[in-house]
Amino acid sequence: MRTNRFLQLLKTRGPLNAKAIASELGMTGEGARQHLIKLTEDGLLKSTSISNGVGRPVQIYELTEYGHAHFPNNHAALSVELLNAIKNELGEEALDIVLIKREKEAVKRYTELLKEEVGLANILEKYTRIRSEEGYMAECVRVSEHEFTLLENHCPIGAASSACSGFCHSDMKILQQVLGQEVTIIQEHTIARGQRLCSYTITLRK
Repeated sequence: MRTNRFLQLLKTRGPLNAKAIASELGMTGEGARQHLIKLTEDGLLKSTSISNGVGRPVQIYELTEYGHAHFPNNHAALSVELLNAIKNELGEEALDIVLIKREKEAVKRYTELLKEEVGLANILEKYTRIRSEEGYMAECVRVSEHEFTLLENHCPIGAASSACSGFCHSDMKILQQVLGQEVTIIQEHTIARGQRLCSYTITLRK
């Protein structure tokens, strides 16, 4: 499959521009660019514009976390084993401490990345891009002036969430802290409960 060839190339060679990718795969430059755009939209790749001071900036493509997840690994099984070990050996309180620590680190990171954004719409737009880069395949739909729907079509920590339901609640708390108390958030669906996606209704209080 063509997608696998692109992912394999970037996995083994690291970040490349469209011209180099086309040459490696024996494709036309336009054909490579079109497929790179699709893979980027699907959340498998991300691009960075690099300028060397001469001519137009060059787009460099590399795998996102979601893209890396397409290659075999045992991190999901290991995560579940570690969570079960913490719960069984140290108790639920120890697991709660781990989740709280994760929440604090995530809130700190997202807050730093979003600090330049003003207004709920802009904040959610940037947050959605960040989550997509992290492998959540996120989308944000504006329902009305004060209401948004945040969709996450994939859960890169799905195995951990299934083993410990606290992760879903933890993600809600992270989102609430990032957006602030002037926003009401209702979690409508979760992948951990067997639903197709995770979804949140976000309403700005009037």
